Amino acid sequence: MATHSVKTVFNENMAFTSTINGHDVRMDTTPDDGGNDSGPSPKRLMLASLAGCTGIDVVSILNKMKVKFSDFNINVDAALTDEHPKYYNKVKLTYSIKLDVADRSKMEKAVALSQDKYCGVAAMFKAFAKLETEIIYLD
Repeated sequence: MATHSVKTVFNENMAFTSTINGHDVRMDTTPDDGGNDSGPSPKRLMLASLAGCTGIDVVSILNKMKVKFSDFNINVDAALTDEHPKYYNKVKLTYSIKLDVADRSKMEKAVALSQDKYCGVAAMFKAFAKLETEIIYLD
């Protein structure tokens, strides 16, 4: 079984730095929560991880299908619960992409495969949140 390890070190005030495979990621919180806003919040990094995971899947699948595309981006909007511990209970992924009209069904298949089979981050999110997807085709 594969394992992952991340080392996280306290910096100052409310800021921490995690080292992930030699890459440093600084996390902090807003001044309203006692931080200096010197990095993204841990919860928002979860959303970035979700977008990155599904994005890698979709690009890999489209490349295997030999689909040419451009201007690909993923927006993630998430709602937090009102009570502590606050967590995301509804998440919407909006995929925007420019590709040939004939390849739209392949994009839909790529997103479905990512969400239902390959993206481990999406699978984890589904344990605590409702995930919704939308695809916007750019001209």
